[in-house]
Amino acid sequence: MSNANFVDYVKVFCRSGKGGAGSAHLRRDKLTSKGGPDGGDGGRGGHVIIRGNEQLWTLLHLKYKRHVFATHGESGASSLKTGASGGDSYIEVPLGTVARDAETKEVLFEVTSHNEEQVLIQGGRGGQGNDHFKSSTHQTPRFAQPGEPGDEGWFILELKLLADVGLVGFPNAGKSTLLAAISAAKPKIADYPFTTLVPNLGIVKYRDDRSFVMADIPGIIEGASEGKGLGHRFLRHIERNSMLIFMIPADSNDIAEEYRILLNELEEYNPELLDKQRLLVITKSDLLDEELTAEIKKELPDVSYHFISAVANLGLVALNDTIWDMLNS
Repeated sequence: MSNANFVDYVKVFCRSGKGGAGSAHLRRDKLTSKGGPDGGDGGRGGHVIIRGNEQLWTLLHLKYKRHVFATHGESGASSLKTGASGGDSYIEVPLGTVARDAETKEVLFEVTSHNEEQVLIQGGRGGQGNDHFKSSTHQTPRFAQPGEPGDEGWFILELKLLADVGLVGFPNAGKSTLLAAISAAKPKIADYPFTTLVPNLGIVKYRDDRSFVMADIPGIIEGASEGKGLGHRFLRHIERNSMLIFMIPADSNDIAEEYRILLNELEEYNPELLDKQRLLVITKSDLLDEELTAEIKKELPDVSYHFISAVANLGLVALNDTIWDMLNS
């Protein structure tokens, strides 16, 4: 995904349709001059519905269509004919999209499966025709209900990527390099901070045609939970990952301290992230000899770890085995 094409946050204005009015018609034909009430009900107004689409990866298509309106229901008619319902308006979204009320920030629902439908705003109910109001004491009611008005409001649609594994680390930790080495994804790779400006997804093929999805999340910096650097913008994508891989290069000044900072940023953003399975991966391990590797192991925090080099294809098979075992444990 290019930077311009990846959109994971949009604000849209939606309006549902109003219900059609009930009919107050009294039956009249060549044989009946004063018939009873036969007014039909009005049709309901159209809903605004969010629908999951597994073919979408971004909210880009909503960036230029921020007003979504459903149509109104039609009025009832004679002979107890019910008015047609208003047309529903559908908003197609990628799996993992969360809908919020823009004013209260309340989460309304999340869409996580293909063709899943959630009503964002309900259309107004159609009014009842005068046939509903007849009685033994009031046999010819000349009134009917009006339709209910529709609803409207601003809503936030926020995409959280659905991936099994999330790669977490400071800029230039080797996340994109690893993703490119073990999947068909082709993220931008360069030797400067914040090369990755949008999340990248890759499908990692495992043994016997099995696979898992890995997400390369743009680099975190200290203070990201407070909005520094790329801030909150991409931390939300980590929330849906089944496990997190903390990536720290072998030439780091203090691997344990970097791991602590990363862990702290996730905790500050959302403490529930610490409940996920974690794996520490030391990248660029082709720079190390056996003696240096042994020294680094003594200083590592109490968490499962792997030494790898994506460039030298060192330790990648063992890493995939560990990831698969952790995902299926």
